[in-house]
Amino acid sequence: MNPGSLKHICHVDPDQVGQRLDKFLAHQLTVYSRSRLQDWIQQGYLSCEGRVVTDCHRKVKKGESYSLMPPAAVEAEPQPFALDLDIVYEDSDLLVVNKVAGLVVHPAPGHRDRTLVNALLAYCQESLSGIGGVKRPGIVHRLDKDTSGLMVIAKNDWTHQQLSKQFEPKIHADDADRTLKRVYWGVVWGHPHPPSGVIEGAIYRHPQHRQKMTVGRGGKGRPARTHYQLKQVKSFGPQGTVKVSWVCYTLDTGRTHQIRVHSHYAGFPLVGDPVYGKRSVAAFLKQCPLVFSTFKRQALHAAELHFIHPRLQQEMHFKVPAPADLEELLRTLSEVS
Repeated sequence: MNPGSLKHICHVDPDQVGQRLDKFLAHQLTVYSRSRLQDWIQQGYLSCEGRVVTDCHRKVKKGESYSLMPPAAVEAEPQPFALDLDIVYEDSDLLVVNKVAGLVVHPAPGHRDRTLVNALLAYCQESLSGIGGVKRPGIVHRLDKDTSGLMVIAKNDWTHQQLSKQFEPKIHADDADRTLKRVYWGVVWGHPHPPSGVIEGAIYRHPQHRQKMTVGRGGKGRPARTHYQLKQVKSFGPQGTVKVSWVCYTLDTGRTHQIRVHSHYAGFPLVGDPVYGKRSVAAFLKQCPLVFSTFKRQALHAAELHFIHPRLQQEMHFKVPAPADLEELLRTLSEVS
């Protein structure tokens, strides 16, 4: 469904009378986020019986019908915006950067100019133009906004094509091509059993919650496989009922939110994850040191990256330490009680 391609008509049912307008529309049009609907209402794209409505707080009434005509999407070229980058390696073909948590990789609604792509355009200037597409020049793979760690960036089209081949999903367990390896560190609620294993489950977009991914059933979703290994576990609370673990992950595929979705699916969600965290996390936090309560992002870090340099045909291996906030969590797990 593309904005600008059709008109949406929403009728107020008896059990919806009195709801806020933006909430009513969000329930009716689950394909769009509530914030996007609010923007469209305020910009005049919604009408009721021929009259434009711009008040998101308006209470809907019995018998009303609302008409929403979303604006056509405009694909804007990202513009250079200088930001400090932690460059781990650079040559004429590629860059390896240590992305900080909180930095969005490429422009999207709500994040237009202070992204990694904008920063790369400012740093590399004209050399990235069009490589890998207009909106994501040079980007071979992604990290979520609040995941820190290593990314490789292509500086020319040939390098982008060659690296992209290495990042193709390894669907079959006997895949011979193991040139690429991505190692992530995560701090999770719970104690993984067994201490090492493989999580397999196709991933697709949640049908009701469009900002989430979920594990598909009945043939839905794209195949995904995550390997995990327990590194350390510690118990908290009077009876040691709350367990927190340091887990190391490696990926055979790179689906959206893959580690976060698979870890939650396997029963040990990431600490601080606002989307896939456990419902009972508030009870856990009361029994844990304060550092867990103040950690406000998913506790995930891309610590190692291995690949074959396309032009040099050499194995490249990079490793970066966890950022200060995650390091504090890891230090808490290693402290002797």
